[in-house]
Amino acid sequence: MAPDRDADFAAYMAARQPSLLRTAYLLSGDRHTAEDLVQVAFAKLYLSWDKVQRRELVDGYVRRILVNEHTSLWRRAFTRREVVSGAVPETQTLDRTDDGESAALWAFVQTLPRKQRAVIVLRYYEELSEAETAEVLGVSVGTVKSQASRALAAMRSRVHDHPGIGRGTPREEER
Repeated sequence: MAPDRDADFAAYMAARQPSLLRTAYLLSGDRHTAEDLVQVAFAKLYLSWDKVQRRELVDGYVRRILVNEHTSLWRRAFTRREVVSGAVPETQTLDRTDDGESAALWAFVQTLPRKQRAVIVLRYYEELSEAETAEVLGVSVGTVKSQASRALAAMRSRVHDHPGIGRGTPREEER
């Protein structure tokens, strides 16, 4: 790595960091997340620093990195914010694999493609609405509907291949 390259990048980073930090904070609403976003954006910019031919366009490029990284963060289900509470919820969660048929059904769900499996688990196991499922997965409600439809169709078409599933199972319309 050329010393001039590093010096140029360090000068750009020092000059633009406060502005990019404000932009990242406005995107995320959280100081720590904003700092992480800026750090990732600078790391990605550094990797492509030699490829940037028009230095006047660097600000737009790094802002696009910020937005893309922020979008990636909120699309991930594990980044949902939790609210700390001193009270324990009074509702009990049910173990839905307590009988052989349920265990066989959830084992069968594991054979579905990743996206379809995520939709089925969130919609029918976690009992989220279509809109909530779409929000968690970072997709449209239409995508949730189509993935659920495909998954249920696949399950219906293969249910006869699995003897432990299907007897007494409610149809989708009855849910």
